[in-house]
Amino acid sequence: MLSLIFVKWFSTTLVVVCVSIAAVRLGPKIGGVLAGTPIVLGPGYFFMIREQSDPFVADAALGSLHAMLATLIFCLSYVLLAKRWGAVVSVACSALIWMVAAAIADQLPGGVYFALALFGVMLAFARTYVNSMGLSSKAVSAPVRWGDLLVRGVLAGGVVCLATILLVNVDPAISGIVLSFPIGMLTIALTLHQRYGVEVARVTLANTQLGMLSLVAFSATLGLSVEVVSGSLAFLFSLALSILVSFLLWLLVGINGRRVFRRA
Repeated sequence: MLSLIFVKWFSTTLVVVCVSIAAVRLGPKIGGVLAGTPIVLGPGYFFMIREQSDPFVADAALGSLHAMLATLIFCLSYVLLAKRWGAVVSVACSALIWMVAAAIADQLPGGVYFALALFGVMLAFARTYVNSMGLSSKAVSAPVRWGDLLVRGVLAGGVVCLATILLVNVDPAISGIVLSFPIGMLTIALTLHQRYGVEVARVTLANTQLGMLSLVAFSATLGLSVEVVSGSLAFLFSLALSILVSFLLWLLVGINGRRVFRRA
């Protein structure tokens, strides 16, 4: 348990710091892709596979997949609210909306394939709506405040660790949902909004919706394979597919960025 707590704390801190720096140095679109990697979710399932049964892990992975629907709504809510409200209010309201959406998603019928289909429909709608906003995706010129980023990252990791402790012997679906609470995205949005401006934060969260395909690939693959092959093999396969999706998204964002630059 102590190993799980430490790894999750460290990984959450790492993702918050890295994504914040990437959004400033490389542009918010790349930051959004990085925010969707399973660097927070992965360690949780790595230890869960060793501590729980295969059916428990499969149900938890389905719960995480359902939670991705709520996280899509979280990102869209923040993009809409941040334009009119401050950082804290926008993030807090989006988190409350996530909780309501996650509670509803937990009651959805069907398995992995239905959840994937529903996610695809919601993602298509969200991307179409966000693209119609005409958000700027330029990198900003601002100094990186390492102390500030580290403090926020450590605090985010502490929240994740607390959730890990409270989730011992809880219903697997609830475990998967709570494990997928977007604490990393929440902290990233708050940090970028307050330090680098609302537009950087909005574009990063908007592109996190696309980056979430990596998390979806991880959760869906784990849910489908953990009862078919060994838990360790299922985890490695899920992680490899997730990294591949993130890499392809990185390439896609880079190609689109070069096209926009040439047109300009």
